Amino acid sequence: MEPVNLTVARLTVRGLLGRRRGLLLLGVPALLLVLAVIIRVAVGQDESTTVEVLGTLALGTLVPLLGLIAGTGAIGPEIDDGSIIYLLAKPQPRWKIITTKLLVAFGCTVVFGAIPTYLAGVVLFGNFESVAVAYGVAALVAGAAYSAIFLLLGVVTRHAVVVGLLYSLVWESIVGNFVTGAKTLSVQQWALAVGRRIADPGVITSAVHLPTAVPLLVVVTLAASALAAARLSRLTLAGEQ
Repeated sequence: MEPVNLTVARLTVRGLLGRRRGLLLLGVPALLLVLAVIIRVAVGQDESTTVEVLGTLALGTLVPLLGLIAGTGAIGPEIDDGSIIYLLAKPQPRWKIITTKLLVAFGCTVVFGAIPTYLAGVVLFGNFESVAVAYGVAALVAGAAYSAIFLLLGVVTRHAVVVGLLYSLVWESIVGNFVTGAKTLSVQQWALAVGRRIADPGVITSAVHLPTAVPLLVVVTLAASALAAARLSRLTLAGEQ
């Protein structure tokens, strides 16, 4: 059995790239690249500046925001306007709907998050010390986890964008960065642990060790996806939750 439904994937891509959501998906990484060019011209090739920009702006802001736009946008609008009923009426497992939408959302974070992060790293610091690759891979794994988390929010609440913004701004950006104990439960710190393993020693720091970060990334991504599928399976064709 195919794990994805191509028709669902096509409709999800069309929904994500249409109108304001598509402009946001294009505009946010474009802003990062423009800022990278400006900073490179103003500051020059500087390791600490590159790490600060990629860690704070790209991994700390860009990737969670893109995960929020893609994850919630992959299914939330269909639930809100009731059009999900037509999708649920089709003879297909509902886990396949979640799998398909998760892959589309993840693909968006790769195209609009991980690749621009890598390119911004190249603009800022070239290929030295594997910094650009490290942050690109960190954005990749973080994008997978954020996509699953925000897709789950899109299924369980009609206020997924608000809840997701609070999670991104309060937990990931503030608590996860500045509260020592909470860093262990931050997707950003898990991704930084992966990036630290790729970059030259001492360039990237993380509050979480790699043997802890990788299992947590996998567990959270799989658990959020499974919960989203379970929640979707309880939606009725009458649109009642």
